[in-house]
Amino acid sequence: MPAKRDYYEVLGVSRDASLEEIKRAYRRLAKKHHPDRNKDNPKEAEAKFIEVSEAYEVLSDPEKRQRYDTFGHAGVASDFGPGGFDFFRNFTHFDDIRDLFSDLLGFGGFETGTIFERLFNFGRRSRGWGEEPSWRSAPRRGADLGYNLEIELEDVLTGLEKEIEYYTRVKCEECDGTGAKSKDDIVQCPTCHGTGQIRQERRTPFGYVATVSTCNQCGGTGQQIKKKCSVCKGEGVVPKPRKIKIKIPPGVETGHSLKVRRGGEAGEAGAEPGDLYVNIQVRPHKLFKRYNSHIILEKELDFTQAALGDEIEVPTLDGVAKLKIPKGTQPGTIFRLKKKGLNPLGGGKRGDMHVVVNIKVPEKLTKEQEELLRKFAELSK
Repeated sequence: MPAKRDYYEVLGVSRDASLEEIKRAYRRLAKKHHPDRNKDNPKEAEAKFIEVSEAYEVLSDPEKRQRYDTFGHAGVASDFGPGGFDFFRNFTHFDDIRDLFSDLLGFGGFETGTIFERLFNFGRRSRGWGEEPSWRSAPRRGADLGYNLEIELEDVLTGLEKEIEYYTRVKCEECDGTGAKSKDDIVQCPTCHGTGQIRQERRTPFGYVATVSTCNQCGGTGQQIKKKCSVCKGEGVVPKPRKIKIKIPPGVETGHSLKVRRGGEAGEAGAEPGDLYVNIQVRPHKLFKRYNSHIILEKELDFTQAALGDEIEVPTLDGVAKLKIPKGTQPGTIFRLKKKGLNPLGGGKRGDMHVVVNIKVPEKLTKEQEELLRKFAELSK
């Protein structure tokens, strides 16, 4: 299966695009890829139409957009369920649907087989990927969680294993995640008769319009609970602290995210738990600055050290190293200590440490020092 394209790339907008820019981009692409405008290759057009609709559904929702910007496609995968994005089920901006497609009526109308029929079930029978659903909502997968972990630059060099503790919601052991006092307390919803949906039909000048919505009595599960579990109060999950050990590889950077499968909240009624995303923050170092797998150290030298040369000790991430300063070293000179930097993420050659030399000018001089410097200046002339 080909990898999903970046949603910003799909809509052709920048990552800091406003909501209005995103809406305009979607309107333009929705028209362009509407199957009624692409009768020579309607399947390809329909696939692109769904792709731009999925991108719009995420980027037009502030909460989903923030998760996508942080975690990428993994951060919003749970919103679309195991079958992926489904326009009819996942497109929640119904006002936008009305507005976005009102200007499409002039080039396809409600002909039999148009995308409107497949999306909104116009006509007595629906077909294609918008077939009249007979499903009921499956138990929802647990929510993903995020955890911010600060580490030192020295940890980036070696990597480390660390135990973290956080609160999550786990399956209630009392009811085994059902939320009911007993199995006999789980009954079919009398409103939707177990389908999880409410269907309404009305006649319009274009034919019959069938509206299918989630049952508000059972939330789409098709079931109701007569007596709730006394421990979880019908939720099926309870809050609980959890400790896990995670391995942080060498070379990680601030913003790197480690995924712990099934480390998130428990799902409904025994559904799969969500994932935990450990977001790495590398603390600024008091001595070193980082550049990829290399580190930079600024070192001050006395005027005499720079002029006469010297051998000095400099700190590194794994101890102290000696550095030879040649005579006549100038301010801003950079010395390289090979393989004294960081190990790159995923393995490879260790980076270097670069020592940038600054010359320290004394603020106060003794009379003897002044006389010697004046004599030095005379000799320099």
